[in-house]
Amino acid sequence: MNNNDTIFAVSSGHGKSGVAVIRISGNDLKNFAEKLIGCTPLVPRHTYFKNLCDETGEIIDQCVIIYFAAPHSFTGTDVIEIHSHGAPAVINKIFDFLKTKNMRLATPGEFSRRAFYAGKMDLTDVDGLAALLDAETDIQRKSALRSMMGGDGETYNAWRNDMIEISAYAAAMLDYSPDDLPANIYERVIEKTKKLYSEISNALSRYKTARAIRGGVNIAIIGETNVGKSSLFNAILGTSRAIVSDIPGTTRDVVSASVDMGGYLVNLSDTAGLRETSDTVEKIGIDRTHDEIKNADLIIHVITPNDTPNNVSSGELLVINKCDTTNTQNIKNAIYVSAKNNIGVDELVKTITSKIREITDGSESGLMINARTYELLKTAQSELENAIEKSDGDYDILSEHVRYAADAIGKILGTISTADILDATFSQLCLGK
Repeated sequence: MNNNDTIFAVSSGHGKSGVAVIRISGNDLKNFAEKLIGCTPLVPRHTYFKNLCDETGEIIDQCVIIYFAAPHSFTGTDVIEIHSHGAPAVINKIFDFLKTKNMRLATPGEFSRRAFYAGKMDLTDVDGLAALLDAETDIQRKSALRSMMGGDGETYNAWRNDMIEISAYAAAMLDYSPDDLPANIYERVIEKTKKLYSEISNALSRYKTARAIRGGVNIAIIGETNVGKSSLFNAILGTSRAIVSDIPGTTRDVVSASVDMGGYLVNLSDTAGLRETSDTVEKIGIDRTHDEIKNADLIIHVITPNDTPNNVSSGELLVINKCDTTNTQNIKNAIYVSAKNNIGVDELVKTITSKIREITDGSESGLMINARTYELLKTAQSELENAIEKSDGDYDILSEHVRYAADAIGKILGTISTADILDATFSQLCLGK
């Protein structure tokens, strides 16, 4: 990958649309922009409405063109944006024209990679951008936007600066005799290290809820056969996704769908009924049900008024379906519904949303930890623990372990980077980002 190449891509998404934004990034694009627009001197960040023509003078399209001069652009290099009509034929014609100018199509994430190298973004900003592009709900949008705008980076930078300071301070102590050092200096340094360890441990403890924000809250509907799980699944979604039948064991596999509940993305699963069976296919479905239960953040346990409820755990909601078949509703903390007649379903959805808020507990305002940052945070946590437990008054050991922790945080930010980390991070993004 050559960072000196001039690259281009559609940054507004693909498919037929009213307007497409084609972004160009490279060095010294001012002369090309002036020829493109037919205006001298060119005013950066000014919009020009022009007929975009090819080398023969044929009009490709009527476009709005904007020139961003380095370093005041997304990538830190010169950038040109062409706002054309979004017809595929128009976009392809513009692409053909740009290729004649010794430009090439960008790879996924290449614009953001240039922004990273120019110091416009760190890797936490890139992670936030990737999450924002994937956001399907308002809560996901808020969490990703905070990360993309530097909220996570501020926290990581503060941690890393404190670690560097502790490591350097501890190393400097080696040049002094114990008699020349302030009283309790080792204990004071350890206290600072413990504080960092506690903050990182707290962030790691919220990884599951942070994952639920970004990837969606996993909710499994479980119960014995013929209690109306599929009917309830359809009622919550407001559409017929699962097959409904009076024949026990109709659902033999997991049927899943995503739905927005109060701004949270919910991955809802209708599972096979739990029962003893000799049917090989149904057994596979029941095994998958147990897998869904293990991965669920919340379980909706469905029974009927004729069933005796078992003990309900904190991660379960007891739902008594077919409430229209009974006149009594005396089971405490149970939610009575009739999926068939849409009775109590709205109340159930409100209860589920309330439970989700308890599960996430404000995680949208915390660090947006993904698989990459989780492993590096675990490394930093382990090194700080070693500094606290194994240094035993030895400033050299303390300094080394805290420095290793700072290196792990540096990899989160991209301050210390390797090719595989960069490739994995930027490959999350689409063309034009």
